[in-house]
Amino acid sequence: MSALRQEADDRILREWDPEDTAQWEGGGSRIARRNLIWSVAAEHVGFSVWSLWSVMVLFMPTDVYGLSTGDKFLIGATATLVGALLRFPYTMATTRFGGRNWTIFSAFVLLIPVSATIWILANPGMPLWVYLACAALTGLGGGNFASSMTNINAFYPQRLKGWALGLNAGGGNLGVPAVQLIGLLAVAWIGDAAPYWVCAVYLVLLTIAGIGAALQMDNLTIPGVDLTAMKRAVANRNTWIIAALYIGTFGSFIGYSFAFGQVLVGHFRDGGATPADAALQAAQIAFIGPLLGSISRVYGGKLADRIGGSRVTLWVFLGMMAAATLLIVGSGSLAVCIAGFIVLFILSGAGNGSVYKMIPSVFDAAAQSKGFDNPADRADYSRALTGAVIGIAGAVGGLGGVGINLVLRQSYLTSGSATSAFIVFGVFYVVAAVITWAVYVRVPHDAAQAPQVDTSAPVSERLG
Repeated sequence: MSALRQEADDRILREWDPEDTAQWEGGGSRIARRNLIWSVAAEHVGFSVWSLWSVMVLFMPTDVYGLSTGDKFLIGATATLVGALLRFPYTMATTRFGGRNWTIFSAFVLLIPVSATIWILANPGMPLWVYLACAALTGLGGGNFASSMTNINAFYPQRLKGWALGLNAGGGNLGVPAVQLIGLLAVAWIGDAAPYWVCAVYLVLLTIAGIGAALQMDNLTIPGVDLTAMKRAVANRNTWIIAALYIGTFGSFIGYSFAFGQVLVGHFRDGGATPADAALQAAQIAFIGPLLGSISRVYGGKLADRIGGSRVTLWVFLGMMAAATLLIVGSGSLAVCIAGFIVLFILSGAGNGSVYKMIPSVFDAAAQSKGFDNPADRADYSRALTGAVIGIAGAVGGLGGVGINLVLRQSYLTSGSATSAFIVFGVFYVVAAVITWAVYVRVPHDAAQAPQVDTSAPVSERLG
């Protein structure tokens, strides 16, 4: 492409503009797709490593490793917390180091916690802080989401961002059920040595992802997310409203992904199963929820491209409220537990896609309201703020996963069941639905008070 120069040695793309139709149709779409594929691959493996301990704890008997159910929830919360907090610096990393360069680093650095997990599993009986420290290191995989999403946001035009970001995030989210399924298969084929082999598989996959990123991805020179963009995003009320909504969608997805297996183990134990049988039975089911939630994220983003992100998000929260009510009413029933969780996973996945479609739409509208004379300046402003909010919302949403695990832990400690936890979650979904309707769906009395809107939505939604 004449309008796009690439330096072969360091794979730098210059003069990149996805909104330039001629450039996009002349080869830009192929470049974007190639970067998307390997971004998804690296993020997918990163998510698997992030949720690695949600699988490991299922096959760590209390009498061998000395970990209680509360300890296992705490391990999950620790991994979730670190992964969420790292999304802040990871958001700016692609601007500072380049999307390709950071993807290579973020894949290879995960070899450290995976190797440490093998060593810890081979030496049971260690104090709790050792498990927590290793779980914290796996949180590096959670940070990959922010850098990957910010990077891919810069590669795609506004009209395709819902699909591209949904596919990128959904492919990454699939890392959660993937590691759970690999753990299940390892148990079925190998038996007690399964945890070691799960980790060994990911040592190979991380190496492939890092090498693939080095050979196939590119760095961009266009302005991205920096401290200035972060400050602007922090000062914008829409950033925190969207982040709060993402707590309800992604926070639910990742929190339930870590906790679903443990909740199932409790049901099977109550039914008379031995600890080993309960763990195996839980593993046979636990991966289904995150799998469906990851797939639904792609379609949630695609649906949001058609009818508006805020409308999809509103219906998602109403459905999640109903699912939480079902789990409260049907507590004690294994069938209700499985059905309720599956619905929550599907809806939270769709909500992840719809909320993330809202971000570029809201800030593209904000950029247009600034009155930039140069379209390139407007695009840079929109891209930088979108990338910043992707990171902030991703981090805050991940903290919702911490809350899920801690609330469930406290519920089990006080009552021995998850019922009181789902009362808390149900109330939150009600509040989130009201906020979505009031801020982004309802037509305000004074449209001038809401200049930052979802431009893909119907007219009534755009005004809010």
